[in-house]
Amino acid sequence: MDDPVAGAVFLTVLVVAACLLAMASPVIAGRWPAALLLHRWRWSPLIWATLLLQVVVVEVTLPGALAPVLHVATYAVAVVFLVVNRRLTGALVVAAGAATNGIAIAFNGGVLPASAAASAAAGIDPDTGFANSAVVDNPVLPWLGDVFAWPEPLPLANVFSVGDVLITVGVLLAAWTGTRRLARGALRAEATGGALDNAPAAPKTPGGARTEGSCGGDR
Repeated sequence: MDDPVAGAVFLTVLVVAACLLAMASPVIAGRWPAALLLHRWRWSPLIWATLLLQVVVVEVTLPGALAPVLHVATYAVAVVFLVVNRRLTGALVVAAGAATNGIAIAFNGGVLPASAAASAAAGIDPDTGFANSAVVDNPVLPWLGDVFAWPEPLPLANVFSVGDVLITVGVLLAAWTGTRRLARGALRAEATGGALDNAPAAPKTPGGARTEGSCGGDR
């Protein structure tokens, strides 16, 4: 591929699928990811800025020196967003993963270096390149690149990096922090602000039966 950055994306389909599975894992196990779903995100426009930069890098033909800079900038913006939201467990782990990918990209001309062996195991032709990284000559910090393979014939066969692993682990930590057991009564109580659990019990009559409310009348 003439310009490996032109097809760059922030995360491969493989990593996106792993992150989605990590987020869904509490629900699969009968838990509700309360902390993740109820977290109040700060500086949320930053993540939209990251996605916008990615679209520009992927879709727009840019001068050779500008494309690598914007590619690295997407990682920098993502790291800032995650650090601002560091109160969410796992956010800093995701930030560390994004930072390691960004550092490797910055030192390798705007592309994440890939291992030739890993690319071969995943069935990727290094001569045609692919959407996230490429085999480069004399890579800098090669151990931070795509040195692991999700091999063929497995679905979504691709290569991935240490940073990708950290991103997935961070999402998993965020999903499982503060989980609650999924139960019909618990969900009803959550929806009513705990009214079901905190409502006072009706008083009992001398015979042991509970009295009806004032709207129920005497029977």
